[in-house]
Amino acid sequence: MLIIINVYLLVLFFNFGVGARSSSVVRGIGKYSTDASIESPISPSVKVNYTQLLINGQFVDSASGKTFPTLDPRTGEVIAHVAEGDAEDVNRAVSAARKAFDEGPWPKMTAYERSRVLFRFADMIEKHNDEIAALETWDNGKPFEQAAKIEVPMVVRFFRYYAGFADKIHGLTVPADGEYHVQTLHEPIGVAGQIIPWNFPLLMFAWKVAPALACGNTIVLKTAEQTPLSALYAATLLQEAGLPPGVLNVVSGFGPTAGASLASHMDIDKAATNSSNSNASASVPVCNFASICYLIAMFLLKLPFIPPQFAFTGSTDTGKKILELAAKSNLKTVTLELGGKSPFIVCEDADVDKAVEMAHFALFFNQGQCCCSGSRTFVHEKVYDEFLEKAKARAERRLVGDPFKGGIEQGPQIDSVQFEKILKYIDYGVKAGAKLETGGERVGTKGFYIKPTVFSDVQDDMPIACEEIFGPVQTILKYKDLNEVIRRANNSRYGLAAGVFTQNIDTANTLARALRVGSVFINCYYIFDASIPFGGYKMSGIGREKGIYGLSNYLQVKAVVTPLKNPAWL
Repeated sequence: MLIIINVYLLVLFFNFGVGARSSSVVRGIGKYSTDASIESPISPSVKVNYTQLLINGQFVDSASGKTFPTLDPRTGEVIAHVAEGDAEDVNRAVSAARKAFDEGPWPKMTAYERSRVLFRFADMIEKHNDEIAALETWDNGKPFEQAAKIEVPMVVRFFRYYAGFADKIHGLTVPADGEYHVQTLHEPIGVAGQIIPWNFPLLMFAWKVAPALACGNTIVLKTAEQTPLSALYAATLLQEAGLPPGVLNVVSGFGPTAGASLASHMDIDKAATNSSNSNASASVPVCNFASICYLIAMFLLKLPFIPPQFAFTGSTDTGKKILELAAKSNLKTVTLELGGKSPFIVCEDADVDKAVEMAHFALFFNQGQCCCSGSRTFVHEKVYDEFLEKAKARAERRLVGDPFKGGIEQGPQIDSVQFEKILKYIDYGVKAGAKLETGGERVGTKGFYIKPTVFSDVQDDMPIACEEIFGPVQTILKYKDLNEVIRRANNSRYGLAAGVFTQNIDTANTLARALRVGSVFINCYYIFDASIPFGGYKMSGIGREKGIYGLSNYLQVKAVVTPLKNPAWL
């Protein structure tokens, strides 16, 4: 397996029509037809076998007996009914995780033994690649080829990466002023409460679970209510790989009940969440803990129009509530990966054709549902007109349809709430004076499909330029010089990522250091190798995930000082 999986190659794979994946769960098509592909969806050749809560190594119903439906974004129809966990279920899961940490074998295993469990799990994910990818596509709406050829292999890579780290975590010997032996121990933090979002459910499962387990922690994991299926399947494989009971517990449910309980639980030592988007429905599974923000957001999204100044970005605002709940309970440490409005800067020396393709990829990948999508496309005035014409044409060539069909680039949005929110933002853009170049409408009559949309004549203060849309809407802005674009790119409360497209190394270096963001992609985008840290500046979050930096989220440092008697040396 390649260590770096470059998703840009798959986009090229789609664009130039190189054949579809050979699998029982995906069918190739000869000629693309939008209406037919959407109105007559393919039936996936995979069964949903796990819909209960996983607590202490057993699949169990929720204490209340309640369930909720998880829906197929292609149709809005029910895939399955999943157990709806609440505060009582969180208590049961936390008790199991606490007992597994305090009394169970996992933290007491040698690091090598823990690594073998993680390696076995990675092998099992690899073996069941197509089934897991099909569940992810069915529950989320992303293209099957993306899930099967990129995301599931990346999950395998993440677990192997952290499995390799498990027996390489160690402290230091520290010199002291006096006759003392001083050492530091890097110890597991305890019980971690983790939240995974709906836009990349399985990948975020890997980002959270792999480093926590490698460090010897136990986990209570909260799934997004839109996409609970792949995490439950993966958790089953972890049990089969030899993970002891209680080490990983999975609770599906909603923010005001399960989420709020997890956030304020006195026996959770660590909270970690990712953002999915800025709409209210997702603010629960994304940052799942803040019931107050969730209820306010649901109220706001029932209004026919959200005033631009209101700008409810659930991920970041809810992140504040997580910190508040953590502080009011037991001061648990918190890692937050929140929202973004990332600039993609096309310089005057850029190869326009390549820049158009990369900017298109940076925005439209995963239906535009990426926290770090290049959602503000800044183009130098010298190449603006050419870029705009070609960007519009590229958007109009984008293949939208049933994500189980080979060659499809864009599936449906996650649900009706997100679908309606995106269309509202498109309406805001038109009303604010931006020019709608293409798109702006739904595709078909079934499901949550939206035409790839491009706006020109966009100004910085328009809602579509400063608020997180989380959908297939490209906003193209014109700039004159480097100083101007640096100032405008940094004029955002977010700071998650940025893209730079230039042939000049000096320009690239200047922008890389000037942009106030956690990741800068130069002449590329979405390179998410397991070793590369990810996180944001400003209100895009706290902490870093992935790479060696991700281990620090799940470790605490203890200093041990011992007097020395007549030491031969100090």
